[in-house]
Amino acid sequence: MELVQMKEALYEGGVVGAGGAGFPTYAKLSDKAQTVILNCAECEPLIKVDRQLIMAHAEEILSGMQMLVDTMGAEEGILAVKKSYTAAIEAVQSRIGGYPKLRLHILPDIYPAGDEVVLIYETTGKIVPQGKIPILVGCVVVNVETVLNLYNKVTSDKDVTSKFVTVAGLVNNPLTVEVPVGITVQELIDLAGGVSTQDYAILMGGPMTGRICSAHDIVTKTTKAILILPPDCPPIAKRRRESRLDIRNAMSVCSQCSMCTSLCPRNLLGQSIKPHEFMRSIANGLTDNVEPYLNTFFCCSCGLCEMYSCHQDLSPRRLMDEYKGKMRAKGIKIPDKAGKGVASPLREERRVPEHRLVHRLGLHQFDVPAPLVKCEKEFKEVKLMLRQNIGAPCVPEVKVGDSVTEGQTVARPPKEALGTCLHASIGGKVTAVTDQFITIKA
Repeated sequence: MELVQMKEALYEGGVVGAGGAGFPTYAKLSDKAQTVILNCAECEPLIKVDRQLIMAHAEEILSGMQMLVDTMGAEEGILAVKKSYTAAIEAVQSRIGGYPKLRLHILPDIYPAGDEVVLIYETTGKIVPQGKIPILVGCVVVNVETVLNLYNKVTSDKDVTSKFVTVAGLVNNPLTVEVPVGITVQELIDLAGGVSTQDYAILMGGPMTGRICSAHDIVTKTTKAILILPPDCPPIAKRRRESRLDIRNAMSVCSQCSMCTSLCPRNLLGQSIKPHEFMRSIANGLTDNVEPYLNTFFCCSCGLCEMYSCHQDLSPRRLMDEYKGKMRAKGIKIPDKAGKGVASPLREERRVPEHRLVHRLGLHQFDVPAPLVKCEKEFKEVKLMLRQNIGAPCVPEVKVGDSVTEGQTVARPPKEALGTCLHASIGGKVTAVTDQFITIKA
């Protein structure tokens, strides 16, 4: 398949990054790619999707990777899998011999191994310039589920209408399941046998980067996990704390130990982000030097600084995210500033083991199997959000009363805008159309 044809297919098929960011996959493809990297780091604790997809669909995923390598004219494809995912590694090893341009790379069990910049360094030794994109070092990074969706679109013309999600934590039957895009979080919890306690909070996404949500929230193409967690565990308690308290705490107890910077994965790869300098500036109201504030643009928001590194329970990541948002709102753009371009000689000994992170988060009791199961339930209604990826929201192409079939295109991005098409995830009748969503009833 020609590159232009594949891009068009992925655009029409609604294929976006399924790992959480939701960047339209067609926009990543480039004839400048030298290396295509499959991200099976499953960066966040407790999420089990990607490793199980490789076990269940190894041939399709390897074929999809080969398609990407061939279509972009890349030199090789790397399947990056964490060391502890032994069954996934065995599934790849048993089949990869038939794909001469692909190779397996075993990743260490560290967090955040799935961050693009960290992943590229671990697999190729290349450092992405700070503030830039992977293609500048000849790399394209794709998620496991994204490649499976690509394979299904190219070989069977199947559009993205479903999502694989792990449901874990305080549920009776932790599982990973494929469900239609547009169902509710409550319906996912019901598939896992319901909650096992009356006092809980719901997190959409992983414990490090996810967000607190409600049972009425909607599953989108980027929903990776629904975690039912105790309200007093660190991932929930920190998110519920008011940011003004975070600033007050920084003013009163930040000792400038610099552990947040010492363990920062981007700083260890030579980038300018220094959380401890930012904390010093906001704690003391320092504005004569804007560098600590501007350098927050180079933070990847992995959350390691506040969930693991800081022994005083401060929240550098949360405060930096808030400041970045305010700067963007005022039109301030990411600085065009070179980093060191080399990794710290201390990086190897400062990488954070994932098992230690899980214990620090108080989640070890929930780190249990969540087997991939087939969903037998037929869903009667879906609510398709018009913004499901980075870029412009889709514009509806249907109206109330229209009958649609599963897989039918119901919305697409404005002309020339970054985005992908949106498809009906069930067949039925359109019952609502707004500037935010489309509802379909079976």
